[in-house]
Amino acid sequence: MTSPASASTAAADALIPASHPFARHLLHAAALDARSPHRPWTPDDGPLPALFISHGAPNLFVTPPWMNDLLTWARALPRPRAILIVSAHWESAPLSISSPQPRELVYDFGGFEALYYSLRYDTPPTDDFARQVASLMPDSEPVHVDHSRGLDHGAWVPLKIMYPEADIPVLQMSLPTHNPEKLMNLGRRLQTLREAGALVIGSGFMTHGLPYIDWQNPHEPPGWSVDFDQWAAHALARGDVEELTNFRSKAPGLPYAHPTVEHFTPLFVTLGAANDPTQAPTTTIDGYATGMAKRSFQMA
Repeated sequence: MTSPASASTAAADALIPASHPFARHLLHAAALDARSPHRPWTPDDGPLPALFISHGAPNLFVTPPWMNDLLTWARALPRPRAILIVSAHWESAPLSISSPQPRELVYDFGGFEALYYSLRYDTPPTDDFARQVASLMPDSEPVHVDHSRGLDHGAWVPLKIMYPEADIPVLQMSLPTHNPEKLMNLGRRLQTLREAGALVIGSGFMTHGLPYIDWQNPHEPPGWSVDFDQWAAHALARGDVEELTNFRSKAPGLPYAHPTVEHFTPLFVTLGAANDPTQAPTTTIDGYATGMAKRSFQMA
């Protein structure tokens, strides 16, 4: 059933020009759901996987292959009961969660056409889910509820593509530190959410060296992006958590791939939320966009 919130999202989507790639994506998603409705999660499915998503910016809405990869990934999983997402774009301590009541989206990007500042993703309230998340934290680390905080583009851009109906409760959690061990501990506390049919997502970008992109040749990934991406892929494949947690000294091309590290460190929440961070993940998306590695994966 369409809720008032998802109806407002649909109304905004209806204003997107029919020729726009995202309008075509929405039609494609609707057609898929009409032919084969997305099956909801049940306890018989067991825990949902933990995800790491390279999320892109609004330019993702004009990249049909990438959008199709995200939608295919979402539909390959049972439809979650709720989503908890940690985005690179909310660095805040103490640990915080977004408003349980939907708030305006955070349009934390610049230089894009006006269309992207009118998009909506009005998801259902998350009061019960927020209480569940807060209950998982120790008394020494209480969760702050930011009642003014909506979803930023590291959350709503990929989710709008994966779950365009906006009918799944979504709660965003802040990135309170860049310490890998502390973020893995945070992820471990979130494991039980997966057992109850919630998706736990770390949202960043496998490489994010925007200042060092060759804008005259943006389709050719630079060496530092390839080197870092392959280093991470190999470390993940062999379950070398120690190598990953020591990325500051181990990763090739780090000053260029991540001049600031907030787009890499959500990966450690994903590792912590997995059953076993030393098990190789399933890579769902790879390749490069504007020279940056869009590697994304899931872990049981």
